Amino acid sequence: MLKKTADLAGSELVLTRTFSAPRSLVWEAWTDPEHLSQWMGPREHPACSYECDLRVGGAWRARLRAADGGPDLTVGGVYREIVPAERLVFTFVWDEPHAAHGHNTLVTISLADKGDGTEMTLRQQFLPSIEERDGHAHGWSSSFDRLAEHLDNSQSRA
Repeated sequence: MLKKTADLAGSELVLTRTFSAPRSLVWEAWTDPEHLSQWMGPREHPACSYECDLRVGGAWRARLRAADGGPDLTVGGVYREIVPAERLVFTFVWDEPHAAHGHNTLVTISLADKGDGTEMTLRQQFLPSIEERDGHAHGWSSSFDRLAEHLDNSQSRA
C-alpha cells in the first residue's frame, strides 16, 4: 500500500509504503550496493551501477540506464545521518542537465515495524517545483514497486 502527500508549494514529497519483509532486510536493501543495484530507479530507468560509502559524510552515486536505449542518468549525494534499521538521511542531486541539475534535495528514509512487515516513509525536501515533486513521486513509487519485488525474491531465496 502506498500513501502520498505533498505540500502546496511543491517543495516536499512524502511517500509511505508497507513491505512484507522484516525491517532488517529493508534496511539492508537501502544500504548494500548489491541490493540497491537490483531495485533502485524506476522501471524505465533501472540502476545499472550503485556505489556508496555508508558513513556520515560518505558519498553515494547511482547510474540509471534508460530501458528504451536513451541516455544514462546519474544521481548522487552525501549521507547525513545513519541510524541502523531506523533512519537514513542523504542528499540527492542530479548530475544531468535538466530542470533540477545541481539542485540538492534532502531525503529521509524512516523504518518502523508494522505487524509482520515494515512501514517505510520517504520524505524528500527542498524540491524546486511541483513538476519536480511529481516526477520524483513517480520515480520513487516505481522504484518501491521494484523494491517490493526484490524483497519478496530475497526472502524466497533465504
